[in-house]
Amino acid sequence: MKIISCFKVVPDEQDIIIREDRTLDFSRAAATVSTYDLNAIEAGVQFVEEYGGEVTALSVGGAGIDDSKLRKNVLSRGPASLTLVADDSFEDLDTYNTACAIKATLGKIQEYDLVLCGDGSADVYAQQVGIQLGELLNVSVLNGVSLLRMENDTLVVERTLEDEVQIIEVPLPAVISVTSDSYQPRIATMKQILAAGKKPVTLYTASDLGFSPNSTTEILSTLAPRQTDRAHDITEGDTPEAIAAFAAKLTEALR
Repeated sequence: MKIISCFKVVPDEQDIIIREDRTLDFSRAAATVSTYDLNAIEAGVQFVEEYGGEVTALSVGGAGIDDSKLRKNVLSRGPASLTLVADDSFEDLDTYNTACAIKATLGKIQEYDLVLCGDGSADVYAQQVGIQLGELLNVSVLNGVSLLRMENDTLVVERTLEDEVQIIEVPLPAVISVTSDSYQPRIATMKQILAAGKKPVTLYTASDLGFSPNSTTEILSTLAPRQTDRAHDITEGDTPEAIAAFAAKLTEALR
């Protein structure tokens, strides 16, 4: 089983500074793997540990994603290899062009059975790349997947819905997006981090793929939500009257 786990490189949110005018300062925010995509990497690694195969991690983005720390961060988590498409023309791609770039990269890789994506990226969280990629590849595509397994050489996935669990047989190849509450990422050991430096990395540019994006995302403005002081309106007690008063205040606040 050849598995491709896709991930996006984003600014580390804990280092983003909110200025007084609500604009965001990314100058101290180091590049890191999108939180939700760590689940996709873990899903692929757990799958091959159970059923055999190999995981290749894959990312497309600006030239800055080709970073030694990022390489080790990903490869120490279990993938056997890493493929990066690092090109300045891929900075701020929209979801469709991201899916197109991944498709072009898969054409270079050639052999794959399963492509895994996260629920959405930590910066934009559009939740569209996996779905669009499946359509471009003309293969089975499902999102919101919480569990993957093999039964009699058939891929079976589970989707946990509001009041039921769907169990679906999926023909391969397929593109699957896993949920953020499944496949919790492992913490790499020092041995795994040291071994990561010896794993193969394939680096492509846009010209290698023969693909140029027809558009990028133009960010007009990014502002943090307005901060308001807490009202400190506390209703104490568990009597019917206290509960009714609390419900009335909550209803008023939500209007």
